Amino acid sequence: MFTTALTFIQFGAQQGPGIFRFFFQAGPMAKFILGALVLFSLGSWAIIFGKLVHFNRADRQSEKFMEAFHRSQRFSEVNAVAGKLGASPLVGIFQAGYAEIDSQIKNSPEPERPGEKRAYRITSLTALERTLARAVNVELQTVTRWTGFLATTAAATPFIGLFGTVWGIMQAFNDIGLQGSTSIVAVAPGIAEALINTAAGLAAAIPALIAYNYFSQHLRRLRTRMQDFVFEFLNLAERNFT
Repeated sequence: MFTTALTFIQFGAQQGPGIFRFFFQAGPMAKFILGALVLFSLGSWAIIFGKLVHFNRADRQSEKFMEAFHRSQRFSEVNAVAGKLGASPLVGIFQAGYAEIDSQIKNSPEPERPGEKRAYRITSLTALERTLARAVNVELQTVTRWTGFLATTAAATPFIGLFGTVWGIMQAFNDIGLQGSTSIVAVAPGIAEALINTAAGLAAAIPALIAYNYFSQHLRRLRTRMQDFVFEFLNLAERNFT
């Protein structure tokens, strides 16, 4: 199968103008630049599809979690549901806050009178706030992972392609000098080979830039939603455990 695919590519390269023909006729530097641009493009597309799937799943599970959070009367009931909705970043924040509340209650002073039940009270609301803030940062690091590669692709690949174009034009002018001819027939192949690098750079950069801007807007909305949930959690904790 690999041999058949390679034969098909080589056959296409021998036909009219096309990406394969330009690639096989390009010099070592042009091939290296085109290869790097292809890797950038493949990596960015993999991240785009992966993030779309992840964000869609997280949004659906966040809706289900918030429904359970508002419907339940106790944090223990919410915690039982949260284990099934792990893709939601709100679940990670809740579990961190719930663990901090549980730890403070267990470490609270023993009742003064024998047989008296331990009061379900937290000892430090500030510590709970710090725990939730740290959980928000952890979740943000998780959801923003690999988005920086999209920004790098959008910013770097046009310049990588431009470098390949400049290099190709230099080679074209060198060939003109060796051939001693400035006709369009002599110049066109080298210029076309050079310009394909710019086209490849833009083809890699444009989808990455669009996706990065889209994900950035989504992350801003998600950050606001996480902060709102933290405030709601703190209000309930202060009302029920202090």
